[in-house]
Amino acid sequence: MKQINEDIKRQNFKQVYLLYGEERYLRRQYRDKLRKALSDENDTMNTHFFEGKDVPVGQIIDLAETLPFLAHRRTIFITDSGLFKSGGEKMAEYLSSPSETTFFVFTESEIDKRSKLYKTVQSKGYAAEFATQDENTLKRWIAGTLAKEGKKITENTALSLLSKTGTDMDNIQMELEKLICYCMERDIVTAEDIDAICTTRISNHIFDMINAIAARQQKQALDLYYDLLALKEPPMRILFLIARQCNMLLQTKELKSKGYDNRTIASKIGVAPFVAGKYVNQAAKFKTSTLRSAVEKCVNAEEAVKTGKINDVMSVEILILSVL
Repeated sequence: MKQINEDIKRQNFKQVYLLYGEERYLRRQYRDKLRKALSDENDTMNTHFFEGKDVPVGQIIDLAETLPFLAHRRTIFITDSGLFKSGGEKMAEYLSSPSETTFFVFTESEIDKRSKLYKTVQSKGYAAEFATQDENTLKRWIAGTLAKEGKKITENTALSLLSKTGTDMDNIQMELEKLICYCMERDIVTAEDIDAICTTRISNHIFDMINAIAARQQKQALDLYYDLLALKEPPMRILFLIARQCNMLLQTKELKSKGYDNRTIASKIGVAPFVAGKYVNQAAKFKTSTLRSAVEKCVNAEEAVKTGKINDVMSVEILILSVL
């Protein structure tokens, strides 16, 4: 990220940029920064956008070889093409020696660092990874965003917000906009404001549901399930998320038993370190055999629905009652 900011400041650009990683908000922010720096907003003759798995590589290369019209450069933006996982060989070959007047910005959610295209970008341009941000970075960002609107938030209140939103910065940004409007006449954002206006992500409902199951509070677990149904969440999606949570807890418990710390566990299961801490605490409430059994029961419940042995709503009810 620092490299991109430095390139923009000095107006000394690489010919190809790759923005990749899990954090969509940051990918989009830096893509937009590069767009403003590399091309005129109104210049539709020399700025081009392609998106999706079927981007026409041959057409893009022909376009790249065309001299810009009354401008210094031609800029091509390519989003979620999948070329960095497969099918990118032709593009890699072209980018090894592209037209000097054409610049590329790729934005991809998933890549394969072993691919020829990724290696070409590394040697000819700049690849920036935008990973899920850690707790401290998110807290600073939340405080900074609110400060621009003349509002303050305590560290504990920021953590309360993160417990509802998760680490996705797009989701956090949306909830911050709601909070700013809700607290229009006040300069302090409180935990009560967050409880009143912010939406709890479905994954957090699932987390609470598993906690209730661990505490043998089956009624509370069922109430949370019925709340999700009232919010129009499909039973099979809820089943998938319960299965995912149980599988993550099983992985967490096994990694913890091998002596790994929370940061390493976070890296291995693909979550933020502060989220891994919550998983470690929740996993400690279950025996390994119970979690293995829960994962198997989730698979069996899905199969029972797909084969018509039971309806989807009841299958999840039975699962919740039988996990322990």
